[in-house]
Amino acid sequence: MHAVPTHTLPSGDELPALGFGTWRLDDEAVRETVPAALDAGYRHVDTAEGYRNEAAIGEVLADYDREAVFLTSKVLPKHLSYDALVGACEDSLARLGTDYLDLYLIHWPNPAVSLRESLDAMATLHDRGLVRNVGVSNFNAHQLSCAHHVSDVPIAVNQIEFHPWFQRPDLVDFCHDTDTVVEAAAPLARTQVFDDPVVEEVADSYGVSPAQVVLKWAVERGVVVLPKSTSPAHVRQNADLDWSIAEEDRRALDGRDRDHPVYDTPGHGWSNDIYGIEP
Repeated sequence: MHAVPTHTLPSGDELPALGFGTWRLDDEAVRETVPAALDAGYRHVDTAEGYRNEAAIGEVLADYDREAVFLTSKVLPKHLSYDALVGACEDSLARLGTDYLDLYLIHWPNPAVSLRESLDAMATLHDRGLVRNVGVSNFNAHQLSCAHHVSDVPIAVNQIEFHPWFQRPDLVDFCHDTDTVVEAAAPLARTQVFDDPVVEEVADSYGVSPAQVVLKWAVERGVVVLPKSTSPAHVRQNADLDWSIAEEDRRALDGRDRDHPVYDTPGHGWSNDIYGIEP
């Protein structure tokens, strides 16, 4: 694997543009795929308390140089009050077996809790050295603008759904205008874009997989990608991005936007035990 580009965060930390996503990876899958990713050269691992796999990730990371891995976790929307957020972070650190997170994100906005209260808790975690960088996830431009306005710590990242079928130009432009790095959750549209005829055609012309095409396209647009796979072979293949997409092919992929989310739909099931808001 060749050198992966990075994004410089307000803290001066370097965020690798390729990360390994761990959503819906159970402990057994974590123990197989996270080492495959780290051994293939990934230096960025993304998890969340809601993924319920932090302890297994911590077991894997114990065999690697912690300082060489950029580690992200996220706090659930039901834990966004001040004390709950601080406690959730401390619990995540304990499960991960680490003294700090490189990046801690609000997983989803919770309209039932003051954003200022949540970000005050984030500032406390930052001041204590438990969190090096603060960010948000699944925030729209209005919510992100508010976060920037009230936070005492720079909002470094907004992790959002982003892929060729859901390109969200207004939100991405706002993130760039506010020096907020865009991370693509579900960068492969949970494999739905693999059957897109343009993606397939470009993949065939370069002799690469549809996943590599979609990931390379996003990285060349300045977006951090977080692909996940349960196959170590695919994990390694997804890291092979040392090639370029021609301008005409990039334009063709740009033209695939259909405003089609695979998970960030207008309505959400807030009662879900993992992602929900407690009454």
